[in-house]
Amino acid sequence: MISGKRFWIKNKNWRMNDIELDAKTIQKYSKASLPTLIKKATKHFNAYIRERDARQPCISCGTWTYLQAGHFYSGGAVPRLRFNEDNVHGQCMPCNYFASGNLLRYRENLIKRIGQERVDELDRLSHLKGFKWNRYELIYIIEKYKGYK
Repeated sequence: MISGKRFWIKNKNWRMNDIELDAKTIQKYSKASLPTLIKKATKHFNAYIRERDARQPCISCGTWTYLQAGHFYSGGAVPRLRFNEDNVHGQCMPCNYFASGNLLRYRENLIKRIGQERVDELDRLSHLKGFKWNRYELIYIIEKYKGYK
């Protein structure tokens, strides 16, 4: 889940952390359904993860190859962690698809990469129930990560 304060500003702008969504930006996505916004957000977020981890090996097996955005906690099973940068790292296709994420090695290397405290926070967040994305959070994610290809 996205951390930070979100609030409405007097002139109907929506602000979260460092990005302010003005009415024009929100209007641009007004006809898009939630599944469409999730798809766009996923595209841009995954591109960011691939670029962020481009100079690192696969988090699970350590091979140097083209990386995909591999989730430690599945974005479908735990939607609140779908766009959490601590939950998603560069992972090779064999680990991501054919080894079902190679999660034991993923966890070992995740602790080395981000630390035990942040992994414990992911574990805590993964057990929380009742989460649903709203359009403003999804538009925020799209706007934040849309510069990555």
